[in-house]
Amino acid sequence: MEKACSKQYLLQHLLRLLFYLLIFIPNTSKALANPRASNNSAPAVIVFGDSTVDPGNNNYVKTVFKANFAPYGKDFANHVPTGRFSNGRLTPDFIASYIGIKEYIPPYLDPTLSIKELMTGVSFASAGSGFDPLTPKVSNVIGIPKQLEYFKEYKKRLESAIGTKETENHINKALFIVSAGTNDFVINYFTLPIRRKTYSVSGYQQFILQTATQFLQDLFEQGARRILFSALPPMGCLPVVITLFSNHAISERGCLDYFSSVGRQFNQLLQNELNLMQIRLANHGVRIYLTDTYSAVTDMIQGQGRSAFDEVSRGCCGTGYLEASLLCNPKSFLCPDASKYVFWDSIHPTEQVYSNVFKSNRPIIDAIIRG
Repeated sequence: MEKACSKQYLLQHLLRLLFYLLIFIPNTSKALANPRASNNSAPAVIVFGDSTVDPGNNNYVKTVFKANFAPYGKDFANHVPTGRFSNGRLTPDFIASYIGIKEYIPPYLDPTLSIKELMTGVSFASAGSGFDPLTPKVSNVIGIPKQLEYFKEYKKRLESAIGTKETENHINKALFIVSAGTNDFVINYFTLPIRRKTYSVSGYQQFILQTATQFLQDLFEQGARRILFSALPPMGCLPVVITLFSNHAISERGCLDYFSSVGRQFNQLLQNELNLMQIRLANHGVRIYLTDTYSAVTDMIQGQGRSAFDEVSRGCCGTGYLEASLLCNPKSFLCPDASKYVFWDSIHPTEQVYSNVFKSNRPIIDAIIRG
């Protein structure tokens, strides 16, 4: 009798252990695969910039620079081409998910957004935009000043719903993301002749720096206190830059350091300005960080990133040399696995790269969102 009870007791413990393994371990694996921030006090993610952070605002703009058709969104939820210039999610999507706000940042111009969606954050970004007022005119997209006007409109909508004081507190705690500048150099300065007639490279860097820092000052005056500013990427490694400016664009697909060096220099100038701004506004509770997109992307191209890539000098869509937007379309040839490519089209990274950039900047994100 005693042995029977002992066996039954042992069997019960084994069943409990099995139940624990079946239920707890898979959840733990999922949690490890998708970790969440443990000390987030940011109630919203608010985004400004260009195609690197535009989730589909250009869908509502009269421009040819759109991405709301296949094969864009190939690896997004339900394979939906949302207007994101990639095969899947963008860095702000990963950040929003990480801090537990929502899985995807929607475009502000989407007329179906609820007040709840607005409160947890939106993107005002527009693909093709930049800090130079001339840059968005090239593609007829939403300039940075207009994005700021939309933000002011957004604040009024929140004030109508939750009151002025609550909106002010909400904005003060929100995480702001700014990602722009690449189009100013790649599409505007280096490709079109207008700005080169007026500015030297260093002069144009100073011009963009001045407009960028003024925008940050404007955000501060509108209540922004936590700001992530994305550094320029290695522009000389963009497939379209290699194609347009390499002496042997097909046979020699290495990065063109001259163009990347312009970005490195600008990033250093920007870091210096952000440091000064941080000191000047520290008493107001401001936290401004420059995310090192340059190093993160360079490491992936050089094989030093978290994931190994098979192709680093051309995009997954079409030939990968020039295709973007309308040239990357349902009839385009696609690589079999975009996660093995750094670039989705000739300009924009794959979802895997955006994920890696997010992961490389997680310590900065943790620092800026802490209570």
